[in-house]
Amino acid sequence: MTSQTDVRLDGAAELRTEREATPGSAGDRRERPEAGPEKGYDSYYGRPVLNEPTWQEHDIAGYLFLGGLAGASSTLAAVAELTGRPRLARVGRVAALCALGGSFYSLIHDLGRPERFINMLRVFKVTSPMSVGTWILTAYGPQAVCAGAADLSGRLPRLGRAATVGAGLAGPAVATYTAALICDTAVPAWHEGFREMPFLFAGSAAAAAGGLGMLAAPLSEAGPARRVAMLGAAVECVAATRMERRLGPLAEPLKRSRLLRAGEALSLAGALAGVTVGRRSRIAAMAAGAALLAGSACTRFGIFRAGMESANDPKYTVQWQRRRLS
Repeated sequence: MTSQTDVRLDGAAELRTEREATPGSAGDRRERPEAGPEKGYDSYYGRPVLNEPTWQEHDIAGYLFLGGLAGASSTLAAVAELTGRPRLARVGRVAALCALGGSFYSLIHDLGRPERFINMLRVFKVTSPMSVGTWILTAYGPQAVCAGAADLSGRLPRLGRAATVGAGLAGPAVATYTAALICDTAVPAWHEGFREMPFLFAGSAAAAAGGLGMLAAPLSEAGPARRVAMLGAAVECVAATRMERRLGPLAEPLKRSRLLRAGEALSLAGALAGVTVGRRSRIAAMAAGAALLAGSACTRFGIFRAGMESANDPKYTVQWQRRRLS
């Protein structure tokens, strides 16, 4: 007795041959143009496996750069304040205030409505980088604003000094939490770079803050800025090199990025010029500082573009998952 599904249109009550086919016997569908994508693709018709992130480059990449600059500048300002370098401390406080304002504008513009940021404060979720980052900014922002406002107005110097130290302590978290934020996404080049990305962001932020200190502070007080810039540029380049080597084929978008190559070159050139000719020449120090700032910006925008490229190409999603499974 056969079921209705086994009856053919010609009336023969026998099983159709395809019912006895074993999985995989039909061959690879990728080699059949009429049934799937062209040979060599890793997804259906080569279409992206992931939905492209809706983040806009000028908003999110700018937020990554300005947030790192703000946090590192606050830490540099605290060091300068505690070591008796008032003009370098002023540069750091004002830079942190301006960069914080720019990063908040970029974040709010990306969110679309300001109240969405307030809504994120309703809960605190340790496993969510977005939630933790929101509370980090909430703790850091008022202190950075207070430190900058006290410096510019000349009022409440003791409160301004305390706020400078407090913002300096929170600065490293502000400069690096964005690395955890993008690595928590499904974008392949970001997600798999989770080990080195925080160090890369920390180095890039330190190089930018040190470069700004060299650019705006007098030579007599710019010693800490030069050392921070040199250390930051070295950490940034080492972290980027290690990440590209570890990721292997997945690092192709990073290696092809002209912005990342330009960022590395500018950061190293600015750091070397700062600790050599920048010690004696004000013009050389300003040029080195500008190169460090430009290098940090190129690094953040390059990381953003490389991540978007890896999300749009299915091979970086499918092949990496197959490699991990094997």
